[in-house]
Amino acid sequence: MAEQRGELEERIIIKDQHTKEIDLVNRDPRHINEDVVKVDFEDVIAEPVGTYSFDGVWKSSYTTFTVSKYWCYRLLSALLGVPLAVVWGFLFALISFCHIWAVVPCIKSYLIEIQCVSRIYSLCIHTFCDPLFEALAKICSNIRVAVRKEI
Repeated sequence: MAEQRGELEERIIIKDQHTKEIDLVNRDPRHINEDVVKVDFEDVIAEPVGTYSFDGVWKSSYTTFTVSKYWCYRLLSALLGVPLAVVWGFLFALISFCHIWAVVPCIKSYLIEIQCVSRIYSLCIHTFCDPLFEALAKICSNIRVAVRKEI
């Protein structure tokens, strides 16, 4: 009984990874676009002191900017959102496929081959260089340096 429940929960978890419900209120939970697309009227158009337009023009400009930005974004996302989601989904699937089936196996293969080369290189270094450096160390071990202060 407990085993069947565990299998059922595992199937539900696997299914939920692809069909999970999305949050329609907080659409940027990881704050990916926190500083990129927050452009308001005040960030683009500003009148310095002494060069003010008519209040009606300023209010109309603000409303026009805000509403046109809002509806232009909605229209573009309605027209291009789904096709671009397909393109981005395909692109990230392609990147994942290449990474899983080509990059990681190549890296693992390289690491296996380089380990063999590393052992041979290490053996050569220990065989040829260690005796040379030990001989140089014995030669230089009798060198004494004395520092004297002469006035």
